[in-house]
Amino acid sequence: MSPLEQKFEAAMFDIYRRAKSEAKYTATIFLSMLNDRGGLATAKTLVNAEAQSQGYTALMFANRLDLTVEALVVEDRRWHSLFLPEEISKAKKRLQDNQYVVKMRN
Repeated sequence: MSPLEQKFEAAMFDIYRRAKSEAKYTATIFLSMLNDRGGLATAKTLVNAEAQSQGYTALMFANRLDLTVEALVVEDRRWHSLFLPEEISKAKKRLQDNQYVVKMRN
C-alpha cells in the first residue's frame, strides 16, 4: 500500500469515527468493509455501487453528507489520483442528486 493509500485509509476511518460521534450513526457494515478490504477498495465499492448505501442514506437523513465516502473522494483533491475520473464523477453526481453542495478542499 502506497503512502497516499495509507493516508486515504486513515481518512476513511476518520469519517467512520466522525459519523459515530457527530451524526450519532454507527456504520457497522462500513467498518467491517474497511477492516476486511481496506480503505481504497471500500471506497471504490461504494462509489461504483448502482445505488447509494444504507450508510449514505442514514447520513443524508442526518444532514451530514459531508461525512460520506463520496464527499471524501470528491472534495479533497489529494485523493483524486487514486480514482478514475468516472468514479469521481459518479461520487459527485450522487452528492449533487441529493442537493449537496460540493466544497473543494486543497
